Amino acid sequence: MIIPIASDHAGFAAKAVVKSLLEAMGHEPVDYGTLSDASVDYADYAVPVAQAVARKEYDRGILICGSGQGMCMTANKIPDVRAALVWAPDIAKLAVQHNNANVLCLPGRFLTEDDFRAILESWLGAEFEGGRHATRIQKIHDLTQL
Repeated sequence: MIIPIASDHAGFAAKAVVKSLLEAMGHEPVDYGTLSDASVDYADYAVPVAQAVARKEYDRGILICGSGQGMCMTANKIPDVRAALVWAPDIAKLAVQHNNANVLCLPGRFLTEDDFRAILESWLGAEFEGGRHATRIQKIHDLTQL
């Protein structure tokens, strides 16, 4: 799978780890920046990834900042993006199964390489369950049509 990925300065080091893990898993990360640990505004990097996922150029995207919160809040402003702040494999799995999360937001300052690996495996291996969850996702979608 081709997966767009971006970070701010606080997630820059973690992004390098996640990109390597994705490649080892057979995926192709597309780096949307930032390209250093110099201070930047997370929204400048979250929006292009979220928009690309919303346009269905990619099935899923990954965003990383220090806490994951800023990237997640920003991405969720884009219609048809369901960004999930994830810190554990079970949260990653449920975010896809129940919420059809298409953008994974990670707290780069708080996770280890082993944490990232387990989260990625869980998130990428999960599938949306549909059913009652589809009705709930539709209600989220309808909010963006107001």
